[in-house]
Amino acid sequence: MDATGVDAGSFLAIVAVAALAAVIAGMVATKLVVPVVVLELVLGIVIGPEVLGIAEADPFVDFFSNLGLGMLFFFAGYEIDFQRIKGQPLKLAGLGWLLSLVLAYALGGLLAAAGIVLSLLFVGSAMATTAIGTLIPILRDAGELKTRFGTYLLGAGAMGEFGPILLITLVFSTKTAIENALILIAFVIVAVLAGVIAVRSVGKGWDLVERTLETSSQLAIRVTVVIVFALAALAASLGLDLLLGGFVAGVILRLALRGREVEVLESKLTAVGYGFLIPFFFVASGINVDLGALIDDPVQFLKVPMFVVLFLIVRGVPALVLYRRVLAARDRAALAFFSATELPLVVAITTIAVEEGHMHSSTAASLIVAAICSTAIFPIVGLKLRASAPPEPAAPAAEPAPA
Repeated sequence: MDATGVDAGSFLAIVAVAALAAVIAGMVATKLVVPVVVLELVLGIVIGPEVLGIAEADPFVDFFSNLGLGMLFFFAGYEIDFQRIKGQPLKLAGLGWLLSLVLAYALGGLLAAAGIVLSLLFVGSAMATTAIGTLIPILRDAGELKTRFGTYLLGAGAMGEFGPILLITLVFSTKTAIENALILIAFVIVAVLAGVIAVRSVGKGWDLVERTLETSSQLAIRVTVVIVFALAALAASLGLDLLLGGFVAGVILRLALRGREVEVLESKLTAVGYGFLIPFFFVASGINVDLGALIDDPVQFLKVPMFVVLFLIVRGVPALVLYRRVLAARDRAALAFFSATELPLVVAITTIAVEEGHMHSSTAASLIVAAICSTAIFPIVGLKLRASAPPEPAAPAAEPAPA
């Protein structure tokens, strides 16, 4: 650690491991689909204090990790076109997430009653998530985002990510319900005003934005970064979670850019987010996994496959039950596996739970390792199921809700 208090060695190790993960993912891509985030997490565990001890978390690392988390949820919000998923996809997604929440809290209650976990609220909330931000690059590479199936998956993923974010913001806060409601209303008002300003500003200044996309000023990228971190900072200052700020910033930018050709802008944003900040978050998350809590008590390893199965039950059952009239059986099975892919919110919820004494570190480690397994396995199964499905046309702009 140098005079500034920065552990340059840990920082370099994280950046190098993120690059190595991309190299490995590229080398095995022709033979096996391995989500790069899985490699980032695993390599983070390897270089962390529990294995090689090359890198460790400090305030500087945590700062960049939080930036990466904010960018991850920015892309989750940006990729979810609410105009496209409104109607039936969003209605089914909402019902599906509510059913998942009921299942999650019921199963969490059984685990708490059996003494396996401390809090049904935190464990149940962690199981009722979907890592749509993690899935988006996988789905984009597979060409699934523009399909009809992709529309329903984006709807399910939006609710599986936005719903838990609201839970983190409201339920897990130490403030009263009235205080939380007022704070959330204030944030929504500011976000709506920011959205209106962004839409009008882009409409008037798009020519200027386009002219700077290939120059050193990079106006569009700079303004986008300001929006992301300004809303994240606002959310944090109001006592809300920065995830909400990043997610809303993505939604605002999507609305502001509607109807414009933004391939160059999206390419540059992807380079900033997925090229540096987001990999940093996943590698740092791997470093923070308390692997020793599992190693010290091998019985705790049994929680890992248990949670993997419970993820699939909690998020998969609604996909199999509620989508019977709109998706074929194979597509419903694929939707179940994709919806049960969990990770970033599991890390966020378990971190809060451990800090507040509502979860043992061994349970948190089990949930995180199970989430890593879900991210490594479930998308591959989902893609295999989709690969054998008949081709379908691109999804319409929106599907109306049934009468």
